[in-house]
Formats: sequence, C-alpha cells, structure tokens
Amino acid sequence: MRIRHARYADIENILALWNDAEAAPTVTDDASSIDRLIHRDRASFFVAEEDGALVGTLIAGYDGWRGHLYRMAVHPNVRRRGIARDLVTEAEEHLRAIGCKRIDAHVLAEEEHAVAFWEACGYSRQAEIGRFVKST
Repeated sequence: MRIRHARYADIENILALWNDAEAAPTVTDDASSIDRLIHRDRASFFVAEEDGALVGTLIAGYDGWRGHLYRMAVHPNVRRRGIARDLVTEAEEHLRAIGCKRIDAHVLAEEEHAVAFWEACGYSRQAEIGRFVKST
C-alpha cells in the first residue's frame, strides 16, 4: 500500500470508493468538484493505493489558520489494516510542513466507529462548537 496525491485520472475511482465506503454524500461529490480541488491544491488530496486500486482517501485542507481533515474513506474490503491511520499521519505531516499548528477533523457524530477512530488518533470532540453549513 502506498499513499500519494490524487490525480485527474483518479476522479471516477474516488467517486466509486466514496460510494462503496458508504461515505455520507455531499453536494461536492462530483467529478467537477474533485477536478477543481486537484487543480487548486493537489497536495491536499491524499489517496491510498494498493495493487493499483484506490482503497482510501483523505483531504487535508489548510486555510492559513487551521488544518481541516475530511472525506476520510477506506474501502470496506481493506478496513482495519491501518490504511486510515497512515492517511492521517501523512496528512498531518503535510499540514505541519506548511505551518499548520492546529487540525480539526470533520466527523459525523452518529458514526460511532468514526468517532472512536479519530479519538484513537488523538483528536477530541470540541463539544462547545457546532458546525454550520450552507451549500451555495
């Protein structure tokens, strides 16, 4: 297994992985949105690849103030093998290297396995802050 940055040729496989992993769909789960992200900041989009197949994703955005981790997905057939943790480690190293001092992870609270994973990675829930979202 290796971790690398996403490429344009990965777009359809990324969308298929998110579907197979039953990642909560968002309005940006389409080829043009992924294309824009890769064009704007390819270094922020990490993919895990095994035997030529895309098996994991994680986006590590940085706005100059704080790092944001989201769109963690690992294919169900290869879960519990450390792929998600390796993606987090790679993303954290990338964020630190560009000056990031604080990172948050976007996690659906009702997905207990995801909450447990992020807690195991050293993240803690910040109960006093809620997330507000608006699609444009």
